[in-house]
Amino acid sequence: MKKLLFTTVCMLFMAAWGVQAQTVFSASSKYDADIKVFEVKSKYDADLVVFKVTSKYDANKDGLWFFTKSKYDAKKKIFFVNSKYDADLKIYFANSKYDAGWRNRSKQHLLR
Repeated sequence: MKKLLFTTVCMLFMAAWGVQAQTVFSASSKYDADIKVFEVKSKYDADLVVFKVTSKYDANKDGLWFFTKSKYDAKKKIFFVNSKYDADLKIYFANSKYDAGWRNRSKQHLLR
């Protein structure tokens, strides 16, 4: 019973702090997407710094994205737009997972 209670409390704590798997699918149409994304050239211009991981189990922190092959396996469907003015979220792809994370926390609701 204590183990079940502990597990439940841990899961609620993680959800409250926003630790969620970020599995995404790159949609071919903006009408199929949940979020329109623009890739910026500098991490200082980004709302979110993203690092692509190779396993969905590694997508355990904000900014660590695993791209799925099926939209049904994804938590969010994204569409890459050609202009930052059309985007809901500006991202920068980092070379290190340690750089991943929010730079503009007011946009966090987009990935919840």
